Amino acid sequence: MRLLCLLQLLCLAGCSASRSRDWAYHGAPMYADLTARELKAVRDYLHGIPELELTEAHSKTLMKNSILLIELHLPRKHEALRALDRGQAKPQRQARVIIQFGNKTEPNITEYIVSPLPSPKTHTIKTFKGARPIRFESRPISSVEYDHIKDILGKIADKAHKLLFETTGGFSFNNCSNRCLTFSDIAPRGLGPGERRSWIMLQKFVEGYFIHPIGFEVLINHQDLDPEKWNVEKVWYNSMFFDSVEELVEKYESGDVEKIKLPEHDDDDLYSSYIPRGHSNTATNIHGPKLVEPQGKRYHVDRNFVEYAGWSFAYRVRSSAGLQVFDLRFNGERIAYEISLQEAIAFYSGDTPAAMQTKYIDAGWAMGSSSYELAPGIDCPEIATFVDLYHYYDTDKPVRHKNALCIFEMTTAMPLRRHFDSNFKGGYNFFGGVDNAVLVLRTTSTVYNYDYIWDVVFYQNGVVEVKVSATGYIHATFFTANGLHYGAKVYNHVLGNLHTHLIHYKVDLDIAGRENSFETIDLKYVNFTNPWSPKNFIVQSKLHRTEQKTERSAAFRFGKKFPRYVHFYNPNEKNKWGHQKGYRIQMNSHAHSVLPRGWREENGISWSRYPLAVTRHKDSEATSSSMYTQGDPWNPVVSFEDYIRNDEDIVNQDLVAWVTVGFLHVPHSEDIPNTATPGNTVGFFLRPFNFFDEDPSVASRSTVIVRQGKDGKPKVQRWTPEVIGHCVSDKPFVYNGTYAGV
Repeated sequence: MRLLCLLQLLCLAGCSASRSRDWAYHGAPMYADLTARELKAVRDYLHGIPELELTEAHSKTLMKNSILLIELHLPRKHEALRALDRGQAKPQRQARVIIQFGNKTEPNITEYIVSPLPSPKTHTIKTFKGARPIRFESRPISSVEYDHIKDILGKIADKAHKLLFETTGGFSFNNCSNRCLTFSDIAPRGLGPGERRSWIMLQKFVEGYFIHPIGFEVLINHQDLDPEKWNVEKVWYNSMFFDSVEELVEKYESGDVEKIKLPEHDDDDLYSSYIPRGHSNTATNIHGPKLVEPQGKRYHVDRNFVEYAGWSFAYRVRSSAGLQVFDLRFNGERIAYEISLQEAIAFYSGDTPAAMQTKYIDAGWAMGSSSYELAPGIDCPEIATFVDLYHYYDTDKPVRHKNALCIFEMTTAMPLRRHFDSNFKGGYNFFGGVDNAVLVLRTTSTVYNYDYIWDVVFYQNGVVEVKVSATGYIHATFFTANGLHYGAKVYNHVLGNLHTHLIHYKVDLDIAGRENSFETIDLKYVNFTNPWSPKNFIVQSKLHRTEQKTERSAAFRFGKKFPRYVHFYNPNEKNKWGHQKGYRIQMNSHAHSVLPRGWREENGISWSRYPLAVTRHKDSEATSSSMYTQGDPWNPVVSFEDYIRNDEDIVNQDLVAWVTVGFLHVPHSEDIPNTATPGNTVGFFLRPFNFFDEDPSVASRSTVIVRQGKDGKPKVQRWTPEVIGHCVSDKPFVYNGTYAGV
């Protein structure tokens, strides 16, 4: 009878696991990015509505109605869960569309939800929480607007041709061949809501032009939709301000301005180039180590659904903000409904107007659509699975970004677990170890000068690591003596400006279900009489748990002491040992706030006040930022502070953790030519905390156990092939744990 019951239980468990997997697979397409066909269908549907009066995005005029963005609109969570947890029908696919209405008496930005896909028939207006309007001036800059900026810069350069030519040693903006000037524009574009005034600095157009400033910056007012009405408001040259280009040129000619003379340009000695220089002690006739898969791939990818070592998840890369993971499960049990990148900012300091104005908020540059092709062997191992991404941003047709995402398994060259059990007689009782192979989901964003490498890493013991590595070129300005208060001289006439990177993530945890609670765990010293020596005292640490009951109490400010452990758990589910099943977030970050609370632009990034904030899930609080924050950080469309202002109860609720990570970057000479990734990686871990009955990696067959036989010879026990493979080694695993004096 007992055997029969046991078999029934095993059958039920097996059926449940199989059903969970099938439902996860069934639901994954809900999160798949729009296909090229769907993007075209949405575009054609909207262009077929006469009252919208849509024209091509790339038509030359700014006084037009055009589509800026088309991307997937996510289903409501409770609707999605019906498909994921019950196998019911998936909600219809929808698209989020941003339309710029420039050909209106009062130009505006309007967002629409278009459905159903792939054959749309309806559209409704999408509003933000609080029904905040979107200022037309807060829109991202389009390629057409950049064309007009180039035109006005050309006129400016014509007036200052001699100055620019003499300053740079023969570079010019117009009619140039291999000695051209280019520009970088600065944001936010003004000092308050409704403005559209951009500081623009000129640079030599060479490889790595970001670190070739020439000391010429200009403030252009481009608010009017008629570029003929744009004007220059200020000019900065060699630490002096001028009210017009004409004033600068006049004073330059009269000798009232100290002239800049940049060193002669040498194409063969370009400090911003990737071309190797200097002596190398590494042999160049052989390749370095490479990853291989001796018997093939151990993970499975089916469109946007991925399975690996007990993990399953769906993913997408939204054009507006980047990488997202949905329905994350381990052995069929959901850990998180959503882990998604929300925002990345880089706030700078400096002595030039461009430097002191630079506060980049990268969703405003559509950082998700800045995902370009990944290089095999550099960005991802050659063995990786490469995936194309499609974006519809500032375009008239979908754009295919080839091989812009990769998935691969790799060894970390670090054991997941190991132990050498010495017998203290020159031998051992046993050696045990588990190889630490992980699955990596990776994409990148190149937002002009900076390259962000976005990773989600899945470990065999139920741990998830979410991280970003920063590389690319520093944002550099023209060197001034006072600039040394705000950075470091990294080359002749080049200042690397100090800045802080902050990255914001949404982590919608569903620990053994949606009803979760949150606590912090710290240590307190206790002092008590020693029970076995009453004349003495014991001083030791004791766990101190604090249940955080409301959103405000669970919003931890930068500058305040952060708890040792932050623990999310299900109060209604326990593991075998009576502990509530939980996960904790462990930070790997050196972040700090970038501006005083409430100071102008800080209002647009109120999430940056908190390394961690916990809120109740709401579909109306889907994101912590928007594409419009860069254009209007003073009065943002999305204000994260609103999410915690009502201080709702978070006990036994569907909880969302909002995580801020980052680091301070004071540039230094080693940032030339490029910032390197070592030391510039930050993120967080999701770690099981009594979620399982034991470490789930005990199921891994990548385990090796060695015991010493009675004859003194090692006896190896393993569960994978004896010989790894000729591409790695044609020799079997050998281990001899003895040690002796020599």
